[in-house]
Amino acid sequence: MNIEIIGYGLAQAEKCVTNLDLSKSVDTNDAWIQERTGIKQRYFSVAKNTSDLASEAALMAIQDAQIDPKTIDLILVATITPDGMMPSVASLVQAKCGLNAQTCLSYDINAACTGFVVAMQNAQAMLEAGYVSNALVIGAETLSKILDFKDRTTSVLFGDGAGAIIMRRSSSKKMFHYLRSEGDLTGVLTSDGLSLNPEMVFDQSSTHYLRMQGQAVFRFAVKAIEDVLVNLLNKQDLKVDQIDWIVPHQANRRIIEYVANKMNIELTKFYLNLDQYGNTSSASIPIALSEMRTKGLLKEGMRVICVGFGAGLTWGGSYFES
Repeated sequence: MNIEIIGYGLAQAEKCVTNLDLSKSVDTNDAWIQERTGIKQRYFSVAKNTSDLASEAALMAIQDAQIDPKTIDLILVATITPDGMMPSVASLVQAKCGLNAQTCLSYDINAACTGFVVAMQNAQAMLEAGYVSNALVIGAETLSKILDFKDRTTSVLFGDGAGAIIMRRSSSKKMFHYLRSEGDLTGVLTSDGLSLNPEMVFDQSSTHYLRMQGQAVFRFAVKAIEDVLVNLLNKQDLKVDQIDWIVPHQANRRIIEYVANKMNIELTKFYLNLDQYGNTSSASIPIALSEMRTKGLLKEGMRVICVGFGAGLTWGGSYFES
């Protein structure tokens, strides 16, 4: 059974933070950040939590799809920065968007920066099985909550935002996926959770800040992107020249440039907007797709490959026809 995307949406956080703004509180500067990452600015949330941004992107996608919201019977949210431990962000989106409480299933997925393509695969499986008819798939993050602004190697990279799509069964348009993971205990990319409390004492200390081994992440990302592209192309016996757009997770421009050069792919085939948004983790791919849709870059019948890679370690991609 074939699957198509019929609606796209995005949400920006309220506060635009330039590299110059960051340099006032972090030991860094604009030239250093741009040279190493390609990022010029990012958005930080002031009052909107992850579910607020997710709901905003969802409503835009529903409007773009021109469907009755009551026909949505699956909500998946990929995130590593939920509003809280529970309820799920997806459940909050369901309530905030007024979606059908009787027939809708909602849950979150945590696969770090690969989360959105994992959510797409989950949605496709549910659609193909006939369990649902219209799936709302969202990537949403408020990463500013887990940034240590004393650490200039990580705090300059990330931003907040959300992107969403509507998926349904199709008579002609193809979609397929390639997903992998490799358990990591070496701390390549981590953000700690709640501490154990065997002494039963009140403790407000927090170790939730994001930590990253930059060089290890770079090496992993390069291998992951190449692995995803090779396997997705082989699945359909396609050549990269037959692909209209490659939409990678927006982590670092250097990573994308390295892969493009290594695989002899024109850099212009990769859609990049990380200079404006920074790394928004699971939100980066759907934000890019929605932006492409708005700009008229995502035309009918185009072949698109999305590639994600992140903590876990996880990596994967999705091929679809627009």
